[in-house]
Amino acid sequence: MLSVVRSVFTTPGLRRKILLTLLVVAVARLGSAIPAPGVSFRNLQQCVREVEGSGAPGVHALLDLLSGGALLQLSVFAVGVVPYITASIVVQLLTVVVPRFEQLKKDGRSGQGTLTQYTRYLTIALATLQATATVALAQRGQLFAGCTLPVLPDTRALTVVTVVVVMVAGSAVLMWLGEVVTEKGIGNGISVLMLTSIAHRIPAEGRTIYQSAGPLVFAGVCVFALAIIACVVFVEQSQRRIPVRYARRMVGRRMYGGTTTYLPLKLNQAGVVPVIFASSLLYVPTMVTQLFGADAGPLGRIAATHLADPSGPLHIALYAALIVFFTYFYVGITFDPVERSEELKRFGGFVPGLRPGRPTAQHLHHVLSRTTLAGSLYLGVVALLPNLFLGLTGGGQNLPLGGTAVLILVGVALDTVKRVENQLMERSYGGFLR
Repeated sequence: MLSVVRSVFTTPGLRRKILLTLLVVAVARLGSAIPAPGVSFRNLQQCVREVEGSGAPGVHALLDLLSGGALLQLSVFAVGVVPYITASIVVQLLTVVVPRFEQLKKDGRSGQGTLTQYTRYLTIALATLQATATVALAQRGQLFAGCTLPVLPDTRALTVVTVVVVMVAGSAVLMWLGEVVTEKGIGNGISVLMLTSIAHRIPAEGRTIYQSAGPLVFAGVCVFALAIIACVVFVEQSQRRIPVRYARRMVGRRMYGGTTTYLPLKLNQAGVVPVIFASSLLYVPTMVTQLFGADAGPLGRIAATHLADPSGPLHIALYAALIVFFTYFYVGITFDPVERSEELKRFGGFVPGLRPGRPTAQHLHHVLSRTTLAGSLYLGVVALLPNLFLGLTGGGQNLPLGGTAVLILVGVALDTVKRVENQLMERSYGGFLR
């Protein structure tokens, strides 16, 4: 293992990529600690300590987690990479619904460049909305539950606009840094930034549990977290492999085909997208209620009293239902059994025992519906673990490694390790995993 790690840093091209990635991560963490102009740092730190002491997550729990704590710090990178993630998912969904986007996807590199530009424009728009809502809540003293200290003492319009512009610019910088890592570093840049942001929060939350609940409970939580990681790794690597054979065909004087391979269908085909969609949809009503107060109407009051409590039965039930729905929705628009069966037929492939075309598509749909059911239930269980943990502890402690955090950590870590291993294999090394 140590020899392989040494090979990673002694390979010039790979070492350069890793050092660039580490530099980008360091810049992202530095920006997350620098408060935006006009923010009272002393009052902000006092409010953060009061929120951490209460242990009750607020409406921005997921957004603050993905930003590595930068959101509640009101830093220049407070908005984080969430707008870019949301914009990327929306553009990906539009490629299935809108014919113009579908044509751009088929146009190759030029069309992909246009879609990338659309993603950037949508990212700036979403970042502006999120930054405006965050600053409005901070200005009204509603960003930190129970804290009455003004974190934005200067409420003039110019100061508020300056804070919003700085946060939007910070989100644009993070988007650029992520693209730099994707092109010249190791792994997907946005995913790597999310990984480091989430990993940054784990020691602090673990220390909170150790100080408040004692070493015995802390040890139990660590064992439970390791068991969750092991289960997530097992499920994320699980596949339903459909055997595929290719008929032999003569091209010139050479014989092609005659090979046997498989079509892998992951158990979790949708990844972490359904969890992000469901969490964002649940947080919108509560955020609107906080912004508009009594003008939000009866639905707003219901959202404030029931949906705002992550350990409440209504929140948990809606969260689970939305995860299952978005899992089926996302898999349904990203994996088309008819299109996949036509591709197999076009290249001379077939599933043993099935005729090409419609019978193959029906078989793929049959298998996909069952793997999607198992994947949606798996996502629901993992995502609801922090909520259930809050219910068992009376809302006093949060699970430091569960839900969206562990899904992103495991998924990004496995993808990054595979990319490093591929780089080593290209340079005739034995790989990173043995």
